[in-house]
Amino acid sequence: MTAPALVALAHGSRDSRSAATISALVDEAKAQRPDLRIEKAFLELSKPGFQTVVDKLVRAGYDEIVVVPLLLVEAFHARVDIPEMVAEATARHPGLKIRTTGVLGLESCFLEVLDQRLRAALSENRVRELDALVLAAAGSSDPLANQAVARLARVWGAHHKLPVSAAYATSAPPATGEAVRAFRAEGRRHIAVASLFLAPGTLVDRAAELAVEAGAVAVSEPLGAHPEVARILLARYAVGAVELVPV
Repeated sequence: MTAPALVALAHGSRDSRSAATISALVDEAKAQRPDLRIEKAFLELSKPGFQTVVDKLVRAGYDEIVVVPLLLVEAFHARVDIPEMVAEATARHPGLKIRTTGVLGLESCFLEVLDQRLRAALSENRVRELDALVLAAAGSSDPLANQAVARLARVWGAHHKLPVSAAYATSAPPATGEAVRAFRAEGRRHIAVASLFLAPGTLVDRAAELAVEAGAVAVSEPLGAHPEVARILLARYAVGAVELVPV
């Protein structure tokens, strides 16, 4: 019995670095599970698109697919766009079973990845002390998604025993620059920013630029193709594959 194929479905970006990072993440997942058929796909702006990948897998003989959305928060894309895409694919391919898992999410283990990325940025900038942290995320029009980022920021701050502010690149205040300036207004001067993004892109660049302009001493790289991110991707797949098994 062939295991269901895994489609790692990312948002997509006009920035080529984003697609390259998703490719590297998928390669890492393949290295961890060489027995699985794993394909990348994008919602928009990058190729291949979701329907193209589904058609490819059907031609290859797969009749079961697990889709793992490579999204850090559950918002509009996860609730609306992806179900519509899956409905279209199953309508075009009678007999095809597609199970969409929960999003990649904001796992607490990602804080360890953020720490690694931030330590690298601190070392590069020769920063030896910190008195505040900013957790920068994309931001969403869904307040629950932003609250999830804020909760993770509180956990991160408690771990490091430092004040932490969540900041957002779009849709919600504060922006990264505003968060940094707020800490500086309190007299704090050694403020670092961790990039809670999956992949680089213009949004990440702008958030970093605003942070540096406001006085941040270092800004980390995004999570990227870290083995821990690939492990969570495969964990989501495992749950989806089990749910495809007939009761």
